[in-house]
Amino acid sequence: MLAVDAATRSVLGLAEQLLHCRVEAPADETLSQHRSRATRESLLWIKAARHLPRQRRLVDVADQGADTFEFLEHEYLSGRTFVIRAYKPRKVQGGHDGSGPSYCLTDYAHGLPILGRFGMDVQPQPGRAARKDAEFVVRGGPVLVHPPHAKSGEHGDQPLPLYVVLVTESYPPNKEQPIEWLLLTNEPVRWFQDAWRVTTWYEGRWVVEEYHKGQKTGVGVEQLQFMATERLQPAIALLSAVALTLLDLRDASRRADAQTRPAVSILSRDYVAVLTAWRYGSPRFNLSVYDFYYALARLGGHQNRKHDKRPGWLVLWRGWMKLQAMLDGYLAAQRKRCG
Repeated sequence: MLAVDAATRSVLGLAEQLLHCRVEAPADETLSQHRSRATRESLLWIKAARHLPRQRRLVDVADQGADTFEFLEHEYLSGRTFVIRAYKPRKVQGGHDGSGPSYCLTDYAHGLPILGRFGMDVQPQPGRAARKDAEFVVRGGPVLVHPPHAKSGEHGDQPLPLYVVLVTESYPPNKEQPIEWLLLTNEPVRWFQDAWRVTTWYEGRWVVEEYHKGQKTGVGVEQLQFMATERLQPAIALLSAVALTLLDLRDASRRADAQTRPAVSILSRDYVAVLTAWRYGSPRFNLSVYDFYYALARLGGHQNRKHDKRPGWLVLWRGWMKLQAMLDGYLAAQRKRCG
């Protein structure tokens, strides 16, 4: 669970991290046995959020994996705001009074009036071409979400008064499915500004994907060769903290104030002293975040030429490993001098 500032998308830290080993369910497992099994993956989201305080200014954002009625109910009772991307076919009613006809959630959301439109660039992905200034329409409104008939989790029987936001691409390229987000939230949605606020909250979820990329592609938590769990888990914890540091540095280097913000505002003075001594011949504590980032990349093998792309995770990791070794030598020399 990654804590991110909603306004700036800057990383605040890890609120929780669970190491989970998937347990295959028995082929003949009943629904009752599934609900009582402590290792089922649908409990991970509840376990991750259990330490968070009851404050509406905290917004829990989750992708489709969290779309269980059990977690929806947990979040509804949590005292926090939440946004969860929905994908399951749920029975709903329009409004919150429960007096109208029943619909499938997706059908009901598509039938809501359009609250507004916006345009944005779409990055290419496997099976999806890039779009320049693609148009999206936004729908939203109150909805009463009913529990499933067959309980696969521990939850009550009362429907949840929530709000739905549907974001749909208007004109996708030929033979491509339109990009679509179907979001459930407890944030009131009446007007376009309300739906837009919920949409931007969900957009912030992508930061956790970048964090996972930093863990895997960058610091290589999947390449560790420990044979015992008690050795593997501390190594993952340590490298996760490094990945978080590199993610924070990378994102800070892309902001408007990167060339004026001091590097010591997000990194230890020792790191700045060692890197600048290597790069410039003497420590420079007034070095900006931007210059530290590219000096670290240069240490990792980046050429820093004008036509070069931004440094990637592997370059940052190689630079960090070298910088860490240099720092260890610097601190050892300091201790010897003091002794």
